[in-house]
Amino acid sequence: MIEHAIDAVLADARVERVVVVVAPDDARHRALAGDARVRFVAAGGATRAESVRNGLARLAMDASAEDWVLVHDAARPCLAPDELGALIDALADDPVGGLLAVPIADTIKRERDGRVAQTVDRAGLWRALTPQMFRLGVLADAFERVRDPEEITDESSAVERIGHAPRLVPGRASNIKVTRPDDLPLAEAILRLQGRCR
Repeated sequence: MIEHAIDAVLADARVERVVVVVAPDDARHRALAGDARVRFVAAGGATRAESVRNGLARLAMDASAEDWVLVHDAARPCLAPDELGALIDALADDPVGGLLAVPIADTIKRERDGRVAQTVDRAGLWRALTPQMFRLGVLADAFERVRDPEEITDESSAVERIGHAPRLVPGRASNIKVTRPDDLPLAEAILRLQGRCR
């Protein structure tokens, strides 16, 4: 999955490098196919937010605060190249940055004690995807100022907490997040349809 996620990001020629944050004791990444633009950093933290914060600190060593950063989940291997291109194009001149997202199509229920407590109006609700794209300085500042990992569910949420309104860029429902074993066959089917399955 991680190779597919990396390949998806590298498919756009505007991406200069990919920094993959892995756990400090992870040696498996050494077996992955190499590309000179990919660097593995053993700086993974206890939470996603901590791992992103550590990755941003690494990037800040040789990038400027004005450089754009894409944060993508390894658990999302089905990102399509034109989806990534649309995100980069849409945000190139944006003052804040933003994220791929899909409008909610399902009926949403709020639960209480295992029963429906309320049907939530889905108008205006979107499901956040990755990548999410922000300038390095803005994103690093957001992660420094919002220290509680419970408040950061994605990069957009951190940027929102410091007063910005990230732009929503329409993505695809096929950009799934693999979280359970039964997601794997679906991811494989999507990758086959995209002609990317190895």
